[in-house]
Amino acid sequence: MSEPMVEVRSVRKRFGDLEVLKGVSLSVPENGVVCVVGPSGSGKSTLLRCINRLETIDAGRIRVDGELIGFAERDGRLHPLPPKELNRQRAQIGMVFQRFHLFPHRTAVENVMEGPVTVRRMAKPAARARAEELLDRVGLADRAHHYPAQLSGGQQQRVAIARSLAMQPKIMLFDEPTSALDPELVQEVLAVMRDLAEGGMTMIVVTHEMGFAREVGDHLVFMDDGAIVEEGVPAEMLAAPRHERTRTFLGQVL
Repeated sequence: MSEPMVEVRSVRKRFGDLEVLKGVSLSVPENGVVCVVGPSGSGKSTLLRCINRLETIDAGRIRVDGELIGFAERDGRLHPLPPKELNRQRAQIGMVFQRFHLFPHRTAVENVMEGPVTVRRMAKPAARARAEELLDRVGLADRAHHYPAQLSGGQQQRVAIARSLAMQPKIMLFDEPTSALDPELVQEVLAVMRDLAEGGMTMIVVTHEMGFAREVGDHLVFMDDGAIVEEGVPAEMLAAPRHERTRTFLGQVL
């Protein structure tokens, strides 16, 4: 078997006295789409932030495409990576948040250009051409020169997705990308994510959109209290969850 694109092994994370991740292990194959569900406070978002090294783990290992994230291992000991190396790793891991975090004083195309120009030192004409191509891919070619305040929430989130794709990431992490949107705007964002999945992008999606998990996800993970309680094929797990905590949660959201 080929090496997984994302491998999380026995990861622990604590904030003060609160242990948020309690030895979480997860494997995501290349081109796989893993959907993570669970109640608020279960550790879902923290898990994504640890994969992207926005949070430093307290124990365990995280690898993306075989590379240890956030650390170098020498003589059995972990040594934090210097900022330059850490930024190089982060550039390979796209992340889309609940809130869009666009630069308000820059147009859609300028927001998408920002990463390639400042991080990858791409020439502006090439970065602009790439940004326009990506905005077209997410259905916003006609909004390229609009500012965020001139865009709907769904459009802003699609710009945020294009911005992440501009860095040519190996994986995409989505942290409840539709939770801040009005209901009528949710489907336009999910359609872009569905297109990414069909194109072979490796994705980990924290979501409450069970229809998306069933239709697009290859694997469904239910987290509660900092641990993975149950995981499996989405359609099977949604139809007949084995664990009582999973049944209770799904009974509330379905």
